[in-house]
Amino acid sequence: GLVPIVGKRVRLIRRGREHLGLCPFHKEKTPSFTVNEDKGFYHCFGCGKHGSIFDFVMETEGLSFPEAVERLARDAGMELPERDPETRVRDESRGALVPALAAACAFFERTLRMPEGAHALEYLRGRGLADETIAQFRLGYAPDKRDALKAALMREGFTEERLIEAGLLIKPDEGNPYDRFRGRVMFPIADRRGQVIAFGGRVLGDGEPKYLNSPETPLFHKGFTLYGLSHAAGPARTAGEMVVVEGYMDVIGLHQAGIRNAVAPLGTALTEDQIRLLWRITPEPVLCFDGDAAGSRAALRAVVRALPLLKPGYSLRFAFIPAGEDPDSLIRRQGADAMRKVLSRPLALSETLWLFETETGLPATPEARAALEDRLRRHALEIEDPTVRTHFLQAFRDRAWREFRSAREQSGRGSAFRNGRGRLGPAASAPPPKAAPGIAARAALAAPAGSFAEAERVMLALAVNHCRLFAEIEEDLGTVRFADARLDLLRQGLVQALGRAVPPIGGPTTEGWTAAEAAALLADPALAVTLAEVLAHPLIRAHRMVQPEASLADVRATWAENASLHARLVAEAGPSEPREPETLTVESEAWERRRAALAARLGSDEAAE
Repeated sequence: GLVPIVGKRVRLIRRGREHLGLCPFHKEKTPSFTVNEDKGFYHCFGCGKHGSIFDFVMETEGLSFPEAVERLARDAGMELPERDPETRVRDESRGALVPALAAACAFFERTLRMPEGAHALEYLRGRGLADETIAQFRLGYAPDKRDALKAALMREGFTEERLIEAGLLIKPDEGNPYDRFRGRVMFPIADRRGQVIAFGGRVLGDGEPKYLNSPETPLFHKGFTLYGLSHAAGPARTAGEMVVVEGYMDVIGLHQAGIRNAVAPLGTALTEDQIRLLWRITPEPVLCFDGDAAGSRAALRAVVRALPLLKPGYSLRFAFIPAGEDPDSLIRRQGADAMRKVLSRPLALSETLWLFETETGLPATPEARAALEDRLRRHALEIEDPTVRTHFLQAFRDRAWREFRSAREQSGRGSAFRNGRGRLGPAASAPPPKAAPGIAARAALAAPAGSFAEAERVMLALAVNHCRLFAEIEEDLGTVRFADARLDLLRQGLVQALGRAVPPIGGPTTEGWTAAEAAALLADPALAVTLAEVLAHPLIRAHRMVQPEASLADVRATWAENASLHARLVAEAGPSEPREPETLTVESEAWERRRAALAARLGSDEAAE
């Protein structure tokens, strides 16, 4: 059953028909993780994780679906159906490569600590790596000899054929097989379970290629693998965020600096399968690129690759290192906090695409603006999911309208068409667009101190994490309109649910209410899913003032700050298209009761303070 399996990792307490415990997928102090044995699923109201017994084993142990089935069957003492002969031979072949790769990894590690590996060890230490980190990632050295590894492993009983199949030897058309990796610092590449399946080698000196990876083997498929995943998967699930950088040393440098949720593709652009693999761990991984031209090209390739795959709740975000730096150099020169700052305000995929398409500046002529809108439309049409595609099309239309309106206002309202007397006059020539700054600088400017989504998420989190203050904020929350349609539906649902369920001040206390209890009041299950996404958002999880343990004074100040920010953003955005008036969700009698209760509560709080 599901409860015994989950119970091995989570201390569960029975509550009616369900079991409750602390979520194993994120840090929390108040239990929000529920297990329903009858329905066969688990759900966390804190981070939104939801699934079956197979999903739980896959998530917590990093297994594929067939591996999870095999694991559960073995634990239950069940025999799985016999595999077909072809599958059995393939699996046996894969399994036979594992010992050879493990032996090669041990050989490279030993060689690094020998005199012939001294210069490689000096190189790694010179890159700022501690011996503990070198050991943790099992870094090594391949001697600059034709058959050093071959001789060592054949002495251990491995055949040439097996070493060739594992990608450790190269078999020429003529002559004897020889070592693939020679004179290189070695980076073992592991699968999700930490089992070595391949290697990457960096040449020391001026040789080419600079980096060399193992070839495709029965165990290793480059497009399905991420470097560092076995180290990063656990921390990423805990943090609710995965960081993708460009190289081996970037991953290792971030890990040593305490940013342990980082992985990297294997010397190529991120593949569709790697994106899907990332989404199994976190719905919006952050891709971090250098701020130079090469980093910009790599980021654009990732955007284009991801567009057809986007689905509700799953996307990519982008962060850019200042020009002239990479993650490793930035940490060594400025410290881990500088890197955390870069990662703290990633750009949405749509925003990143806008920056690329306006790289040379905002177009000044109608024809150029039409061309921009057409390019953005064609990008959006690449998205296969109809709901996401519709929202991208709308977002690009809205963005173009706002930007072009702002440009018109800055150049003088209509001054190119009319003179001061309101008659047609000579058109002022539009200045040529200025060259835009680099992508890193533009990305930093595009991450504002406050945004609609940020303020709206904070306001919703405050409402459910501090139900006892709902009477104070009910009127504000009931009359504001959110820019994000899904968040606005959630806002309306919460006003209705909490307005009817939260006892009036002076009645039974709501001090112990949790977000899970608030979510249970929502009439539409889809709203509970949206609420879980809000509470799992990195911004909310990192925001100390919205947490349940925050003081009343801090909560009130945070609400006032974000309500004010939202009002200012609404004013700056100008009038929106008219919408149907919202239906009042709370009876007028209830409104009057809340106002009276608010006055009484404020008086009692002031007396207490």
